[in-house]
Amino acid sequence: MPENTGKKPRWRRWALEIAIFVAAFLAFQAWQLRDTARGPAPQFAGVHTDGQAFDLAAWRAAHPGQPLLIYFWAEWCPICKTTAGSVENIAADRPVITIATQSGDAAAVARFMAANGYRFPALPDPAGAIMKSYRLPGTPGFVVLAPDGQIRFVSVGYTSEIGLRLRLWWAGLGATS
Repeated sequence: MPENTGKKPRWRRWALEIAIFVAAFLAFQAWQLRDTARGPAPQFAGVHTDGQAFDLAAWRAAHPGQPLLIYFWAEWCPICKTTAGSVENIAADRPVITIATQSGDAAAVARFMAANGYRFPALPDPAGAIMKSYRLPGTPGFVVLAPDGQIRFVSVGYTSEIGLRLRLWWAGLGATS
């Protein structure tokens, strides 16, 4: 029979280290997002890269009872390139609007999107005014709105498709349609 040396099993140490890492990560996210918009989503309007007008209130009205994803990205952001595929997949079956912040005018954003095969709807925000209204500290930024227009989730940095889908699902719980 092996002798008990008083050492804790290795898995307990790993679990503790993982828990500490997750707690530190969540604390950093909370600190980083401490000044972001909360409550009702700030209203914005503009023109898509294809020339169609966009208004957040009208867009929400066109998707009653559904949570909505607002994705803030920039053509110069390397992490945005890793999350664009997830947003593309979600936009295929969920309401999504993307904000191309500080990436040029509609023509420049449209050229960049065509060159990269992006098909999600994009609203150019050359000066970053929309992003500033949400008080996001950087890109990529994700804002999930509940069906009532309240901001339910905000995150900055890499986020997985499943993470976004879970947030959208959670934001839609209790919605009446």
